[in-house]
Amino acid sequence: MSQPAIQTVELAYRSYGTDGPPLLILHGLLGSSDNWHTLASKAFAPHFRVFTLDLRGHGRSPHARPIDYPTMAADVLAFMDAHEIDRAHVLGHSMGGKVAMELALTAPERVDRLVVVDIAPRAYEPRHRVILDALQAIDPARYDSRRAIDEALAAHVPEAPIRQFLLKNLQYDPDTRRYTWQMDLEGLIRYYDRINEAIADGRQFTGPVLFVKGEHSDYITEADLPAIRRLFPAARLVTIPGAGHWVHADAPEAFAREVLAFLTEKD
Repeated sequence: MSQPAIQTVELAYRSYGTDGPPLLILHGLLGSSDNWHTLASKAFAPHFRVFTLDLRGHGRSPHARPIDYPTMAADVLAFMDAHEIDRAHVLGHSMGGKVAMELALTAPERVDRLVVVDIAPRAYEPRHRVILDALQAIDPARYDSRRAIDEALAAHVPEAPIRQFLLKNLQYDPDTRRYTWQMDLEGLIRYYDRINEAIADGRQFTGPVLFVKGEHSDYITEADLPAIRRLFPAARLVTIPGAGHWVHADAPEAFAREVLAFLTEKD
């Protein structure tokens, strides 16, 4: 029996630069295109035509189900078609890295060079469940300021940098004078197990691939290398000193230097 066609959505995006080959940047879980503004505008725009996308259920993109890797990769392909992008470099962080991997394995002819940031193609334990439960426990409409929401969130998420990242998902409606979560929180909770799944094996992308690991992150380990090289035989791995899982935020200059060196290499 044939599989039903994937229903794609039109993704919101930000663009930077006007010259050079296209570079698509895909954010992680609970992130958005805004997370990449500084690097996209300052480090990458002088060399590439950069598009930072809001994946489905995130940022300004539509809330649509399912939320899984084949569907999110199909959304990105539809974006490329709509913008007449035949081939592009693709960079993805965490969940976005898995979307980037799925895209390269599904449509290898559409991906030039691939950058995967601090994620492997394996399944992961549900390490974000506490954060999702905390977001679900807080109704932003009950609070009259971002500070009050931050204080309520602190009872569940004590780390201030993580809260500031999460609070980027707040939106304020001046008509109702209420805050709401911009992301599809219900959908992300419903499909969270799918987001943690491994990328399907049995395929290969033979083009150039750079995996970027944070020194203090355990998202990519030595045990992941066989699976990485099975799917991506030309893959190489670099470690960014002093960085954790949010490599590009922890060490932006070192991160940009490694990525630019890779993307501008001569084939």
